[in-house]
Amino acid sequence: MNLSKPHLSFWQIIHMNVGFFGIQYSFGLQQSAVNPIYDFLGAKPDEIPWLNLAGPLTGLLIQPVIGALSDKTWIPKIGRRKPYFFIGAMVCSIALFLFPFSSSLWMAAGLLWLLDAGNNTAMEPYRAFIADKLDASQQPTGFQAQSFFTGFGQTLANVSLYIFPMIFIGTTGKLPTWVFASFILGAFCSIGSVWWSSRTTAEIPPTEEELKKMKAEPLNILSPFIDIAKAIRYMPKVMWQLALVYLFQWYALFCYWQNSSKSVALSVYNTTPQQNKELYEKAVGWTGLVNGWYNVVTFLCAFALVWFAKKYSAKLVHFSCLVLAGIGFLTFPHIENKWLFFPAITGFGIGWASMMGIPYLMVVSQIPKERYGVYMGIINMMIVIPMFIQTTSFGFILKNFLHNDPRNAISFAGAFLLIAALLTLLIKTTKPTGEIILPAGGGH
Repeated sequence: MNLSKPHLSFWQIIHMNVGFFGIQYSFGLQQSAVNPIYDFLGAKPDEIPWLNLAGPLTGLLIQPVIGALSDKTWIPKIGRRKPYFFIGAMVCSIALFLFPFSSSLWMAAGLLWLLDAGNNTAMEPYRAFIADKLDASQQPTGFQAQSFFTGFGQTLANVSLYIFPMIFIGTTGKLPTWVFASFILGAFCSIGSVWWSSRTTAEIPPTEEELKKMKAEPLNILSPFIDIAKAIRYMPKVMWQLALVYLFQWYALFCYWQNSSKSVALSVYNTTPQQNKELYEKAVGWTGLVNGWYNVVTFLCAFALVWFAKKYSAKLVHFSCLVLAGIGFLTFPHIENKWLFFPAITGFGIGWASMMGIPYLMVVSQIPKERYGVYMGIINMMIVIPMFIQTTSFGFILKNFLHNDPRNAISFAGAFLLIAALLTLLIKTTKPTGEIILPAGGGH
């Protein structure tokens, strides 16, 4: 254990992770609201993957570079990681505020690039922030606290898609008025929650030795790329094994997020965005509620997964959670009673809780602490490369092999999650060590 790291209470760990709430509220809108906005603006089903290219490309370019830069940054009275996730949150807030004013498909796509750039600038320094601040005994709780706030932030984002259409009726410009309410609330959540974490949690200053090393290796335009190349060259074997799991896992998730509203519209309302916009709005709202439910499940079970990971192993926990998620996806397209989506998507809620925290437990003990930033960025490369492959390949697959039917896309995603689960069993890991911290009085 690093003795220089203070032992934090459960509530201190919660305060330091509040900023993840705003980042994930933004990501929840990206998952559930952006593709319906594309539909409202006239996008064809096989164009949707291409219009989502911003996510994987900005993640691939920005996150590892920001991670490498933050490893070599120290600004007295501000910190190492904070400057990056604060700037990222500001960019997110601006993009979220402007998004409802999109008057064309390409304006919306352009703003998604800005939104993704902000999200990616904030995300991995935040992961590294947890690894920096917490010792090995508290890291499981820290990472699963981020999983908790992932569920909480995305729940509110998705539920807003169901509740706000009842309050904010009609259309403003080319989009429903509720879009303005959801995105402007997201803009305030993004910057407000990151400000709170920055205010309540100080970063640990680097040692004299680390400061000397930073001065000896000053930042330049090439240094982050050199650091990334070196880190990949010496990457622990467990990360290569995780990359194979992520290839199928994240390809599947993008298939679900792009097609869930249209699948619900067909199976429950027997319509498409082109046939009946009013009914499709109802499908979008109901899908928001369903996606909100899986995120409720995520934040309810996030801390329980820490206990299971310690008792059994992170690998077995992730395998089991992916199986549950895969079964949920395979069931999803065949549901005609809209209330049955909730039990079906519960498995994905448990899976999502694992995806947001457990894989980091598999790798963090094998990463040198002075390289947390760059390696967290590389883990994100393992997420965005499958997403890039999906956005460039799935439109062709959907059109030529799945009959442009979004229900078939969800089934395809379920099969890929089961493959990811089997590949998880090949990973060689050790059990996370240390205590499991719960709030006073127990519970979640």
